Amino acid sequence: MKLKTISIALLGLVMIFTSFIGNAMQAKAPVREYYQLIVYHIKDKAQEDRLDKYLSEAYIPAVRRLGIKTVGVFKTFNIDTAADKRVYVLLPHQSLQGVQLLNQRLEKDKELAGKGADYINASFDNAPYTRKETMLMQAFTGMPGLKKPVFDAPKNTRVYELRSYESATEKLSLNKINMFNDEEMEIFFRIGSQPVFFAEVLAGSRMPNMMYLTSYSDKASRDDHWKTFGSDPAWKRMSVLPKYKNNMDRMDVVFLTPTTYSDL
Repeated sequence: MKLKTISIALLGLVMIFTSFIGNAMQAKAPVREYYQLIVYHIKDKAQEDRLDKYLSEAYIPAVRRLGIKTVGVFKTFNIDTAADKRVYVLLPHQSLQGVQLLNQRLEKDKELAGKGADYINASFDNAPYTRKETMLMQAFTGMPGLKKPVFDAPKNTRVYELRSYESATEKLSLNKINMFNDEEMEIFFRIGSQPVFFAEVLAGSRMPNMMYLTSYSDKASRDDHWKTFGSDPAWKRMSVLPKYKNNMDRMDVVFLTPTTYSDL
């Protein structure tokens, strides 16, 4: 009887210990951030200047007041001569609820309403942009949070490369994401490409899709890093593996430069 009682007690202790270890490991698991990528399409310098004023003096300060401390703002590389002029705003969130509540809270921000009046109250025939789109993403498990690059080079020489990889099916897109998590992502860190994020697109105009952003001190550095990537033995090995065959069928590459008021 005593042995049975002792065995039950030991079993209980083992279950408690196992539960404690499991909870501790779960508590330490990093939270995968959500990213909101807002893209403004603009037609000329006048719209660019109005958007700069709104973002730098009204919107970004308001977002920071609500707890988002790192905001990336980028423009199309060589925007003055570019045919398709865009401004990108990158916002990290700790949860989907944060994404949902942001606009609700901004609508109640009186300081934003005052400083951003020119943008907010713009007339239909004098808008500060031609069109606006938003993408919602979740960070990869292999890089669950936004990473701020470190450069000695001034912002006006830096180049950020935004890549979008579309797949024919959801299963193939997941395969490409797993390829990054398991093997491909490591190469970017090892060769010094300074990734900012890797993420699965949860909602956007082109699906299924994944996106990532890497950063470089200048265009020459970007080109050198990609040559290194292309000749990397790990990439050459994995790029011909049958299990990764045809997991991406459309690639979109956009070069960006950070604004003076960007945190990234």
